[in-house]
Amino acid sequence: MGLFDIFSRKNTTSLITSIDKLLDIMDHSLLVFRDGVKDYLYDDEAGFDENLVSMATLESEAGEIIREIERSLYSRGYLIRARGDIMRLLERLDHIINIISVDLVQFEIEAPNIPVELRREFMKLTELASLAVEGTIPGTKAYFTQPKDIAETTSRVYFYEKEAVKLSQSIKRTVFHNMTEDLKLSEKFHLRYFALHIEDLAKAAVKVAEQLSVMAIKRSL
Repeated sequence: MGLFDIFSRKNTTSLITSIDKLLDIMDHSLLVFRDGVKDYLYDDEAGFDENLVSMATLESEAGEIIREIERSLYSRGYLIRARGDIMRLLERLDHIINIISVDLVQFEIEAPNIPVELRREFMKLTELASLAVEGTIPGTKAYFTQPKDIAETTSRVYFYEKEAVKLSQSIKRTVFHNMTEDLKLSEKFHLRYFALHIEDLAKAAVKVAEQLSVMAIKRSL
């Protein structure tokens, strides 16, 4: 029996439903992340605190669903061929949610001084990284239903990741080359650190896209 036939079985419905729930949480986390960064950049402390609470709840919910999916995978012997790949995919999705949560918490803990003239760039970087992650959602869903569509959906991931890397580099270049009189060296390193960690979100999305590509090839065999 091929992998496509396996995922067409009725008793995989609950597994796919759980994965859809996880993807919904990741999508919601991205909205919270964008709002959280915006609230931080524009000094909305109350809004930022609400986003921190929301993100903590979402991360907890994601963890519970991942454990539920893992139990489901190990209780279904007919999924043994796909189990390892799905587990690796789950790890990469979980890593994305963890990055989102950690990045927001780091804003709260370290309170970076982001100059007014860089607010738009940091907001744009956040949006590009989020769009890269959003591109993994239809690709993940396609794996279980229409694996031939994975390449088309994940191409957006690579595009937005490249744009995020370019903008992150531009921010770093501006900080170190054009703001020599405005910032201390320690502040420059701090800004580089936060640009890098938002950029890492986009790179984590590429890891998901790469995993999906491998899984799509296996499903076509």
